[in-house]
Amino acid sequence: MSQNNKTHYQQLSSQMEPKRPLLINCFNAFWIGGLICVVGQCLQWFFIHYFDFNEQTAGDPTVAVLIILAILLTGLGVYDKFAQFAGAGTAVPVTGFANAMSSAAIEHRTEGFVLGVGGNMFKLAGSVIVYGTVAAFVIALIRTLLAQGGIAP
Repeated sequence: MSQNNKTHYQQLSSQMEPKRPLLINCFNAFWIGGLICVVGQCLQWFFIHYFDFNEQTAGDPTVAVLIILAILLTGLGVYDKFAQFAGAGTAVPVTGFANAMSSAAIEHRTEGFVLGVGGNMFKLAGSVIVYGTVAAFVIALIRTLLAQGGIAP
């Protein structure tokens, strides 16, 4: 296929592609992501008021409950439909990471627990953990250097 044909094909396919409602997609991602955060805030409030947690210690059970809810909804097939509507609003919070890990585990469960579930589940998690660890190290290094210079608290 010549370069001219490729260019013509790309132009033709871009004309035929349906236009995406960008503003509506951004709005849906914003309010669904916010709704997930509101649920998390309500859970944190619940742990503070009904159990003996303070604001710092209530974060751990709150995140655990959100992760469990995301995994349950993924297993039931609800989270993926929800994510189709909300887009990045469900991908960014911790629930999106839980969904990605659990859906990889569910998809590859027939290959066994070690090579199927474990191997494929951590293909995604590995990159997230590596970049998260590197980012945390760089931020801690910058903060330490600024603190030694008397700039950071």
